[in-house]
Amino acid sequence: MKPPETLLMFADSERDANMRYATRLFVPDPFVYLDFGRRPTLILSDLEVDRARVQAPHCTILALSKLQQQLRAKGVEHPHTAEIIREELRAKKIRRVTVPDNFPLGLARDLERLGVSVMPRTGAFFVAREIKSAAEVKKISAALMMAEVGMAEAMQVLRLAKIGVGRKLTYRNAPLTAERLRGVIDTAILQAGGLAANTIVAGGKQGCDPHERGFGPLRAHEPIIVDIFPHSQATGYFGDITRTVVRGHASDAVRHLYQTVRQGQTKACAKIRAGVATNAVHRTVQSYFEEQGFVTGKHNGRMQGFFHGTGHGLGLEIHEAPRVGATSNGQLKAGQIVTVEPGLYYPELGGVRLEDVVLVTKTGNRNLTKFEKVLEL
Repeated sequence: MKPPETLLMFADSERDANMRYATRLFVPDPFVYLDFGRRPTLILSDLEVDRARVQAPHCTILALSKLQQQLRAKGVEHPHTAEIIREELRAKKIRRVTVPDNFPLGLARDLERLGVSVMPRTGAFFVAREIKSAAEVKKISAALMMAEVGMAEAMQVLRLAKIGVGRKLTYRNAPLTAERLRGVIDTAILQAGGLAANTIVAGGKQGCDPHERGFGPLRAHEPIIVDIFPHSQATGYFGDITRTVVRGHASDAVRHLYQTVRQGQTKACAKIRAGVATNAVHRTVQSYFEEQGFVTGKHNGRMQGFFHGTGHGLGLEIHEAPRVGATSNGQLKAGQIVTVEPGLYYPELGGVRLEDVVLVTKTGNRNLTKFEKVLEL
């Protein structure tokens, strides 16, 4: 029988999703994770040890200072991380470890010099992360609710905004800019227990660059894309939602663009269920847009139409497996959580994107997003 792999990570769990997933801790500095096949071992500074023993009862917690002291007693004057790891491996007669593909290169070289074979794992380090447990679904739903709180605040401000000279919007006697509305959104999310970063408020032509955060005055009678993707401060799980709105009156062309995107999203959701190829979901949307006359390609040196994926996995990272796009591989599985966010972008009209989050089931999917879709405010 093949012996179980020994898994090794060295990272902080505030930024590294695999470490967060494995330990359920928020630790700002890198620490050691060793899994010999049964109960994971964490090597932490004295600052974190007592908290970790309470919050990670599924792990064995070792104090870094104690291990350093033991090595000094053996004649190692300044024990470094690789020597401490090697000592733990040596105690179990292990000379080979499997690490994630983002493992620190310097530490890998130090371990190799000490006789430890370091083998990076390509692809997902924890395959189980793709399939969300019932508890994880609740955590993602809670983070999504935080995003919806921010969206509700944004819609309320836009509804109350007045239309001034040059179609510029004002709110409470001051210009309503993308930066100001983003501040309203992010503050509301913070108060709800979330943390937002790079929230998108992009009006008019700015919305034609899907990752443009948006800047300057917001204007009436043109589409404004609001894309909010905070994570929960308590759990680290993400929510994600996008709505496109017009303060005032949308043109017939924008209204048609909006209805096409909304119908494309509906068709994608109808396609999503366990066993369906991820790229087939994308092709469903792409084909529908083309049937409606919305062509994708370069025009005057920039892309227009539908030139991004239909969706992506959501969890401890904002973008994780599976991808739902033209070149994505594999089939959807029950328990995956994915976004469904088709969009159309034409500089002469602006951009339209709508995004919901769905849980894949054996027979279909369940939409976790509750926020309404309204074009005109």
